[in-house]
Amino acid sequence: MQLFKKFTFDAAHFLPQVPEGHKCREIHGHTYLLTVFVEGDPDPLLGWVLDFADLKQAVEPVIKEVDHKFLNQLPGLENPTCELIAVWLWNRIKPLVPQLSKIELYETPTSGVVYAG
Repeated sequence: MQLFKKFTFDAAHFLPQVPEGHKCREIHGHTYLLTVFVEGDPDPLLGWVLDFADLKQAVEPVIKEVDHKFLNQLPGLENPTCELIAVWLWNRIKPLVPQLSKIELYETPTSGVVYAG
């Protein structure tokens, strides 16, 4: 079974590797939507895979690292594409949430990435 929890954060960035004149080469911001998926069997006694409160407690410190930040200034996010941000988030969340199975990161309501490690 998979359960999920959604988180949002606001951040600014630019993409330094795109060609001159590309709109994403300019500093701009997004309200990102992160969905964290956890997979496992429900506990026979409790009836859940993981307490949503425990998942929130594990993920929120990672969200604070990027919320209202200029992503290009964070180590490892010098070229903060949606894909590379997803990998960066995964690498921080997975040690805290071993049952993590995938994440979805939307940088706009219609554009995003799915990453499963």
